[in-house]
Amino acid sequence: MKNPDRALLKDETGSAVIEFGLIAPAFLMMLLGVFQVGLWMQSYNAMRNSMTETGRNVSVEFQTDNRLTNSQIQDFGLGIASTTPYMLDLEDTKVFVDKDGPPAQTIPGTRKMVLTMTHQLPSFLSFAGVDGPELTYTRAVFVAI
Repeated sequence: MKNPDRALLKDETGSAVIEFGLIAPAFLMMLLGVFQVGLWMQSYNAMRNSMTETGRNVSVEFQTDNRLTNSQIQDFGLGIASTTPYMLDLEDTKVFVDKDGPPAQTIPGTRKMVLTMTHQLPSFLSFAGVDGPELTYTRAVFVAI
């Protein structure tokens, strides 16, 4: 008569399922973490590029003697950030304008304007306690006085 304990110790059926069950949560979290970092990088690049485009368009508007107000520049920046190709969420994005600075010392006939965008980065790992940070990007634009 065989000892049933000895047979149970030598039985390897189902070991792959147990190993997968131990490794799968860690692997899944690492995979989702890679996707999350990629999403954050895309959001940062979208924020940076939309501010660059906003600064370029504001500079052109000032060169054509179209003096924009702060709220017009903010609306313009949010409009660019929320449309294709950037697609940033308007609820998580804010644009600030500081155009009341002194005339620029380095470029005669210009004024330095500072555009700042803040964006709350999205997170699909909230269930794991990983929330997206808030990023701030600042860009200086020199406009004609």
